Amino acid sequence: MKKVVASGMIGNGLEWYDYALYGQMAALLGVLFFPKGDPGVQLLLTYGVFAAGFVVRPLGAVLFGWIGDRYGRKSAMVLAVLMMAIPTGCIGLLPTYAEAGLIAPILLTIIRLLQGLSLGGEFAGSITYIVEHAPENRRGWAGSASLVSLIIGFLLGSLVVNSLLGVMGREAFEAWGWRIPFLGGIAIGLVGFYIRRCCEESPVYEAAKQDNQISKTPVRTAFAKHPWQMLQGFAAYMTVTMPFYLASVYFISFSEKQLGTSMETALHFNIYNMLAMLVTMPLSAWLSDHIGRRKVMIIAAVAMFLITPLLFTQLNMGAPIIVIGLCQFIFAALVGMYAGPVPALLVEMFPTNIRFTGMAIAYNMAAAIFGGTAPMVCEWLIRETASNSSIGWYVMICNIFSLIALYYYKDRFKQPLH
Repeated sequence: MKKVVASGMIGNGLEWYDYALYGQMAALLGVLFFPKGDPGVQLLLTYGVFAAGFVVRPLGAVLFGWIGDRYGRKSAMVLAVLMMAIPTGCIGLLPTYAEAGLIAPILLTIIRLLQGLSLGGEFAGSITYIVEHAPENRRGWAGSASLVSLIIGFLLGSLVVNSLLGVMGREAFEAWGWRIPFLGGIAIGLVGFYIRRCCEESPVYEAAKQDNQISKTPVRTAFAKHPWQMLQGFAAYMTVTMPFYLASVYFISFSEKQLGTSMETALHFNIYNMLAMLVTMPLSAWLSDHIGRRKVMIIAAVAMFLITPLLFTQLNMGAPIIVIGLCQFIFAALVGMYAGPVPALLVEMFPTNIRFTGMAIAYNMAAAIFGGTAPMVCEWLIRETASNSSIGWYVMICNIFSLIALYYYKDRFKQPLH
């Protein structure tokens, strides 16, 4: 089990490192790849390209879900890591807008679409693979390993960017140093490819294959026979995806542009936010193995709903640095408490023959609509309302839909996978 968790975490963490870099350098990429003018418009365009990568994630879910349910989890995971690493490295080779004009943002958008296609299958594959290996009484804890590796990938991206800024200085980093983290994605991807090639197939999937229970049309079967589960998974994931990208991506530029902190301080806050989720995710997942996924997630969603408006009323220009950091840290901890049991819950929702496809489509649809658009929508809300509190209301809307889904969900945390 340790080998399985380690292999799943390493591959997933490496892939999320690749994906996270774009969001962590959004403000700089806006300057490099879009025409000069209003910095706010540049940032909106950059987040628009970020969102474009999410638009194709449901297509990636269909593609990799079909591969994973038809030919095995391992095949889908190996292909996904290559499809992330190569495009990420290509970002480091792109010409800027000053060098190539409109061709620069066009190429950047194409690469983001390829990354989104890959990630549409990557996370679902990692979750399915790890949880299907886990014993019944530890599925929550094991599933949280995928989220922990996601956070480690984000942290690695932040640490690399921070280290390069410290060593090179801001001027050199913005001139050419920003390319280094992206180029490093190629080497990282090759490591992930090697690790996954050495993995064994899921025993649950192998048993279903031997019993001739593998679906030849997993996409059609998922929509025809399990639409309610897919809707529940979609709604339950809303309180993961929107708040997560708010805490892990948007807070960086938000702190710098709206709250007046330096880029270095914003990146430090990002690291603390990631650490908050790194602690709370496995803790809530472990708790869900004992009292159930549903109870833990409802408590966390209600807490987020009640506390979020209080936090965002404190986040204003001129607020003390300690207040800004503490509010973001508390919010990130709440996100982690809700998200921890989610991987196991998604796996337990679906039968083995369409599990990869069903959960991949459900959560990727939520990620495409509410996750990838979160930075862009939050930036737009602030510009339109002139109030940071508007972001908090958006979070609360997601909480309401997730709570409705959880109210009707029948917990399966003590039942064997079927």
